[in-house]
Amino acid sequence: MFTHVMIGSNDLDRSRAFYDATFAALGGEPGEMDARGRLIYAHEGGRLMITKPIDGQPATAANGGTIGIAAESPDRVRAWHEAGAKHGGTAIESPPAERPNGSFVAYLRDPDGNKLTARSKPTR
Repeated sequence: MFTHVMIGSNDLDRSRAFYDATFAALGGEPGEMDARGRLIYAHEGGRLMITKPIDGQPATAANGGTIGIAAESPDRVRAWHEAGAKHGGTAIESPPAERPNGSFVAYLRDPDGNKLTARSKPTR
C-alpha cells in the first residue's frame, strides 16, 4: 500500500546515528543521503526517508502517529530496542514483550520524538 514513510528531523547527523544503529540491529544497511539531502533507508521492500522540513520550520513528531518496523524475530526486536536506546532514542511504553496475539513488540521515540515500534510476527 505505501511506497515510503517520510519524517522530519532537526539534526540529520543525530538521526543517522540512531537509524543506522537500529536498522543494523534488524539486519539492514546504513542509510544513504540522496542529492536532495534526504537520508534514505531501504529494508525488506520498504523505505524510510528522513529530511529537514522543506518549509523551513522545525520538525515535530506526529501526535498519535506510530511507525511500525518489521523484525524477523523477538531477538531482533530486543536488539533494535537496545541499539535505539544507546543511540539517542528513548524507551517508551512497556519493555519489549510478547503481546496477547503472540507478536513481540518494543517501542522507542527517536531523537526527534517520532514514535516507532518494532514487531515480529506472532509465534502462535
